[in-house]
Amino acid sequence: VTYFQFYIVEEIIMKGKLYGIGVGPGDSELMTVKAARLVGEADIIITPKTEKKDGSVALNIAQPYIQDHTEIVPVVFPMVFHAETLSDAWLEAKNIIVSYLEAGKNVVFLTLGDPMFYSTYMYVYRLVENTGYEIETVPGVPAFCAIGSHLGYPIVEKEEVLAIVPATASKEKIDAVLAVADDAVIMKVYKNFNEVQETLVKHNMADDAVMISRVGLPDEEVYIGLDQMPADTKLNYLSTILAKRKDR
Repeated sequence: VTYFQFYIVEEIIMKGKLYGIGVGPGDSELMTVKAARLVGEADIIITPKTEKKDGSVALNIAQPYIQDHTEIVPVVFPMVFHAETLSDAWLEAKNIIVSYLEAGKNVVFLTLGDPMFYSTYMYVYRLVENTGYEIETVPGVPAFCAIGSHLGYPIVEKEEVLAIVPATASKEKIDAVLAVADDAVIMKVYKNFNEVQETLVKHNMADDAVMISRVGLPDEEVYIGLDQMPADTKLNYLSTILAKRKDR
């Protein structure tokens, strides 16, 4: 083995690997076996945070599997991502992750639900995917799947068409989608519940709808039948609605 060959092998071995891990909606036992194992083996765990909030729900969910040797690193990820004009904060977040990978550390990035479903991790993945480091993404249970099972509420069946809609979309877009869907999952219901409620009522989907805030967490709240709920109900960011059209 030449010195050059040894050097190349050493470089490959020394580089760490990035794992994007979905921790599910709230119950630690809903994490996959693989996710729990990788969290337990991690050198570094990255916990995303915004400038406005401390703490991490995803970290709390994964906590039973974290070992003493693992370093927890909170990193600020701005809520807005523009690939064309990355902010200094996003570049700094990328550099932090890459610095650990370059040092040979295996890095776990925790995310609620599934990493490829309305997750900050998707943007992290795009930033790191062409930098030469190995990446593995581990799926997690999305909140709406957990809610359906938790409440015995079939999400979609037979030839029904399911729409998944962020409540942060425009009222016009939500209205257009619900007009043609048989069933709906409405995510991120926290700022404009009144508009979402109006649209569900309009399309005959409100009275049998269910909503859970923070499913699987100790402070979980369940709402059944949304047509009679006060329009100014204050909801947590982690609120999801399941709805079915009654006339189909």
